[in-house]
Amino acid sequence: MVNEHSLTVSLEEFGLSKYEAQAYVALISKGTISAGELAYYSEIPRTKIYPTLLKLENKKLVIISKSKPIMCTAVAPEDAFDGIIHEQINKVNAMNTLVSNLKKASEESRKTRGSEEKRYFHISANNVLTQLQTMIEGSKSSLKIMTDQWGFGLLGECKNQLVSVVRRNLDVKLLVGSGHICSEIYRKIPDGVEIRSSEITQNCFIFDDTELLLINNENGKGAIFSSTDILGANQEKIFSQVWKNAIKTKALADMTKVEAQEIYKIIKTVNETGLPHMLNSVMVSKKFTGADMFKLLEKNGISLKTKSIDDIIEIIDAVMQITCSGHANFEANTKNITVESKLNSGHSLPWVSVLDGCLQKQGYKTRTVYQNNSGKGEKVHIKISKN
Repeated sequence: MVNEHSLTVSLEEFGLSKYEAQAYVALISKGTISAGELAYYSEIPRTKIYPTLLKLENKKLVIISKSKPIMCTAVAPEDAFDGIIHEQINKVNAMNTLVSNLKKASEESRKTRGSEEKRYFHISANNVLTQLQTMIEGSKSSLKIMTDQWGFGLLGECKNQLVSVVRRNLDVKLLVGSGHICSEIYRKIPDGVEIRSSEITQNCFIFDDTELLLINNENGKGAIFSSTDILGANQEKIFSQVWKNAIKTKALADMTKVEAQEIYKIIKTVNETGLPHMLNSVMVSKKFTGADMFKLLEKNGISLKTKSIDDIIEIIDAVMQITCSGHANFEANTKNITVESKLNSGHSLPWVSVLDGCLQKQGYKTRTVYQNNSGKGEKVHIKISKN
């Protein structure tokens, strides 16, 4: 059975007053009745029934007889409201046209000012992890990731998604802070993800070079952008630049966190201050020795004097893998150390200098022979003997 109260409320939305709606619904239900009966069935005060009927008649919703007593009949709904419905449709169409014209005017105005509207989507802190997992899983070709401590913690919760993209042979590159090398979360990252280390201060995830997810490390909130926007293009350039200069970590994967941190610090110290230190030593003493590089490391809190020769060779071997795609080997029988680099132009020499300084500090006499194989890299042979 139709609820008369709900019909009355709905009619009010069509522009009828409460009494007009009550009267019309009563007439639809009862058919042709007198004004007095209508007042009874519609629960409208008798003093209000006649003014209400006249208003309904003006709106072409009822027909009132000229006889006495006055009889009234409701106009059929399909006839009564057809005009109103078309009027409302016309109003909606007019509003849509107005909005379209306003939008067009706004866009033209932005173009004349040389600006363009871009949209991005906010993500609450509670939903960031789920969104990150979804976007990793949905990647088609590549992932480029920069994470600080906050972002790296979130990434540790995405192991299954990372395994999935690695199995699909996606290109996955990850930049992490030096403090995370060989950490518990670091070891959760599946093989196939190429990891390098640098000093990272933001959380940026670039998916398929088309979408960008940034995460605020202060409140955990995120935002998604199109990476074709200026912001996205800049972030990709930043990533590429940092990636190019970052330290590879594959050679450190099987080490303890302490060992890995030590090697990272050695590389960073030599890369950033080694060359100026070497030049200064040459200017002051007209020569440069391995002991000078050894002193540089000690000055920066890196002590190698308690290391065995095998430990030092292992450190230099890892350093050569990271910096020169090379190796360091010790032949115990011949007392010969070979430091090999796949890069030319003296890339191995700072590390040979570190090794030479360590050997001298341990009481070894060294003789060094440099061999450059044009286009194929370089080798340095160090012959050692006890003083």
